[in-house]
Amino acid sequence: MPVRVVLPADPLLGTPVQEVVARLWMRQQTPTGWLYQVGLPAYRNSEDGGVETVEYRVWVRAPEHVRPVDGVDYDQVDTERLEKTPQSTAREVLGERRPSGWVLQKLRDDHPGPDRSVLHTPDCEDAPHGAPLLDLNRALDAAQHPGIRLCVLCGCAQELRPLLKGFDHPGDGGSGAS
Repeated sequence: MPVRVVLPADPLLGTPVQEVVARLWMRQQTPTGWLYQVGLPAYRNSEDGGVETVEYRVWVRAPEHVRPVDGVDYDQVDTERLEKTPQSTAREVLGERRPSGWVLQKLRDDHPGPDRSVLHTPDCEDAPHGAPLLDLNRALDAAQHPGIRLCVLCGCAQELRPLLKGFDHPGDGGSGAS
């Protein structure tokens, strides 16, 4: 398959960036992007003193160093994709995870009601910016104190309440064990 390869400028020779048509042999996905193995046309001296055409194969980064040729279908090119890990599959299905940890918002003394503080996830709109992150144990310790409320808007309450009270549902009378 033909592909355009972008050759770098050479300030010593005074040549600008150039594009040449080369042969695309293979594509390989890496954790940092795609590599394309291309065959660049070149010349070499033969044993009998003549000059012959050859192909110089090299791996280049896409899309920085290669461009498609209009009208060419690249579906038939050998392509090695990265194996999907369980983590990448979960991220694909669930989306990006929220930042780990929890933050404590101290309420002002003039705040009405018995709550003195609210525990939030770090990405909650109501979470204080720049507050230190609490790990799970510190968040659970804080959540057990009277006067600390768990935010229901950001999911903090849904995450921590089962860990505080087990997995019993209020009013079901169960002990959590079957």
